[in-house]
Amino acid sequence: MQFIIPAVKASRRYALQVIAAFLLLATLGLGYSIRNLKIDTDTDNLFASSLPWRQAQIEENKNFPQFDKLIVAVVRGATPEEASETAAALNAALNADKKNFNDSSYPAGSSFYTHEGLLLLPTNDLAKLLGQIVSAQPFLGQLAADPSARGLFTGLGLIAQGVQAGADITPYAQALNGVESNLQAAADGHPVPLSWQGLIMSNAPGQGGGQFVLAHPKLNQGALQAGGLATDTLIKIAQALPDVKAGRATVDYTGQIPLADEEFASLTHGLVLGGVISVLLIALWLYLALRSWRLIVPILITLVMGLVLTITFAAVFVRVMNLISVAFAILFIGLAVDFAIQYCVRLRGVRHAVPDLAEAIPETARLAGKQIALAAAATACGFFAFSPTEFVGVAELGEIAGAGMFIAFFCTITFLPALLTVFKPGLERAPIGLPGGAAADVFLRRRHGAVLGVFAVLALFGVAATATIGFDANPLNTKDPKTESMRTLKTLLADPTTNPFYADVLAPNLEAARALSTKLGALPEVAGVVSGGTFVPEDQAPKLAMLAQAQTILAPTLLAAATPPSVPVTPEDIRTAMAKAHDAIMQVKDKLPKDSPLLRIAATLVQLQSEGDGHIMAMNAGVTHFLPRELDDLASSLNAKPITVQSLPPEIARDWFLPDGRVRVQVFPAVSAQNTKGLRSFANAVLAVAPGAGGPAISTIATVGTILGSFREAAILAVIAIATILLLVFRNLRDTGLVLATLVLSTLLTGLFAKAAGLSINYANIIALPLLLGVGVSFNVYFVMNFRAGMRGVLSSATARAVLFSALTTATAFGSLATSADRGTASMGELLLLSLLAVLIASFGFLPALLYSLHDDAGEA
Repeated sequence: MQFIIPAVKASRRYALQVIAAFLLLATLGLGYSIRNLKIDTDTDNLFASSLPWRQAQIEENKNFPQFDKLIVAVVRGATPEEASETAAALNAALNADKKNFNDSSYPAGSSFYTHEGLLLLPTNDLAKLLGQIVSAQPFLGQLAADPSARGLFTGLGLIAQGVQAGADITPYAQALNGVESNLQAAADGHPVPLSWQGLIMSNAPGQGGGQFVLAHPKLNQGALQAGGLATDTLIKIAQALPDVKAGRATVDYTGQIPLADEEFASLTHGLVLGGVISVLLIALWLYLALRSWRLIVPILITLVMGLVLTITFAAVFVRVMNLISVAFAILFIGLAVDFAIQYCVRLRGVRHAVPDLAEAIPETARLAGKQIALAAAATACGFFAFSPTEFVGVAELGEIAGAGMFIAFFCTITFLPALLTVFKPGLERAPIGLPGGAAADVFLRRRHGAVLGVFAVLALFGVAATATIGFDANPLNTKDPKTESMRTLKTLLADPTTNPFYADVLAPNLEAARALSTKLGALPEVAGVVSGGTFVPEDQAPKLAMLAQAQTILAPTLLAAATPPSVPVTPEDIRTAMAKAHDAIMQVKDKLPKDSPLLRIAATLVQLQSEGDGHIMAMNAGVTHFLPRELDDLASSLNAKPITVQSLPPEIARDWFLPDGRVRVQVFPAVSAQNTKGLRSFANAVLAVAPGAGGPAISTIATVGTILGSFREAAILAVIAIATILLLVFRNLRDTGLVLATLVLSTLLTGLFAKAAGLSINYANIIALPLLLGVGVSFNVYFVMNFRAGMRGVLSSATARAVLFSALTTATAFGSLATSADRGTASMGELLLLSLLAVLIASFGFLPALLYSLHDDAGEA
């Protein structure tokens, strides 16, 4: 490290030339960075593609690209029919917009579900459904012959006649409740469409109130929000759809693309304001530490210069930044400012004895340069330790931030002395130290045994706390829960079939897929299994026979539905039918339970009869809006044909069958899998049956292993590198042990504080742990090296003042992370703050007490 003093002297002597050279380099570097530095918004690229689980993920995306990089529109309607027609209209509009979307699909809208969907039901469920339909033939026949409110009320009269004859209408309670709610809405002046799907075929596959439209947007990978324009377009299209405008349907969205976009938006939200506040607070701490703008401004300029040069390094050597590596800027500000503060505070102390600035600048370098160099090297080791790991996102962050530490050190011994020469800070009239430091030194010198005992107890608690801190494997818990994508996704988690953490298996053929589905479906961790075999059911013959029998029985009804009435219904016709239905219901009043929907319908009919013709016809339009379509769908479903792999429509087959004959098996987790423990149990159970399984559940748990393995490797490498550097510099096992022992205590205190704060380790905040190694070593190195040089006032020194205010500036930078809207980034900031607090407590309490105890022992010896 003999180069430090010559570099400082040369920078002071040629100050203007050095400043000009740095400014030129920064200008060229910033221009190059603007043109060439890219941002990769694809979170899949955060991990090495050579990992086995990433290989499986890549293969799955290759086999089923329709499920990758999606915007998923979730359409809900006041009725299933309105949800379906809104989803179909949205899908058509997205497919027509080739500027913003590659393609779009509406899986549940396939005609396959209308024609052959009933064959997908279990045999018992199909028999029950057909039994209900056949038993309702008189009612359906009346509706088919007269698809109007008049036909509905006549049918209600027939139901009342059935009650008179002793029929049990309990199975139709849900349908009658639906009719009653619809009629009551009309009576209240708000006629709405009646859901005949819910009344006639509520259990048919492909039906339901929530519908999914899967869109592949055109991405701008150079933008922070690659799919932002497509998402905005989807919102505008959805808002223009008739049912949405009428308030009868809603369109929400989620999916890989908007989740990633919103995460980047969360990261950048308030970035400018947070940065300004951080700079102002840092300036405040600098003022309190330095008391002179002639020192503060050079530090800030040096900090900005180092940041620009680090960005240039990233543009030249890394080229592409990711979701994690973009955090390097705040980390750089928080860590690199320590070097400049150390130099300038120590310069103040030197100038009290050496007034001449020209002599004081190199003298400060002689006293502090080696310490700052060692701190920079140790901190960089904490970052570079990530480089060989398979966690690519953090490895790139380590490369950028590690290089940034050396760049910051280089700026501190060249650019900063040149600036100080130009700014000419004033003389120091009094010694520079930490207020209260002398009293603290006296206390620690006298009570070092008791203090060390307290820290020993805290260390034991720290061991226990650290051992029980869990890892939260759910990546959703690191995202902002207030974003649209997260709100929508949370509404889907309760249903196992829409839980995003499913598993996928490829079976060699259809028979193997069926056998595998049976095995997986029997697992307690599994809520359900769907495979290609689900769409080619085995027991089709008896089902087709049941459908044919039902079709024969309902033939007159279906034939009547195919012939529309020749005379339109009138308001008076409807009123007459209302009166007859009311009378029929009242005749069986005593045979109905008090909460019977028929009795409520009778009361509503009385209210409706007094309404005007317009009101009556509006009610009629609502009642009949979806009836013809539902009767047509019923006729089609009863005319189903045998399903084979070859007869499956392309939009179904491509989701479940590969050209080489392999069949996809999708496994849905039980509700218990929504936490890390449950998800791990689900993944392990599936892998025990199907070792080649993939999908989000498997990759999520595998990701945990990769991350923990990477950080374990990084921590080991960092400790080895730091220990090696310390030994090379100290050439003393005892002093190296002092630094490392304080570092270990800082780690245990961090675990204790995190446990007390209720923090768990996750994908984002785990980065704080190896950073703790670098930051902790820096402060400890300063004190140990001072003690080696004979300084016995550890906390009363200028070094202690510099460390404290350096910690405050670092805390300010980390605090801006803690206030991020992104929960992962916020948790990282919180853990960094706690680790910094732990480092300060260990460095200002444990280390001085330990140093004084060793000094006393040496004195006694």
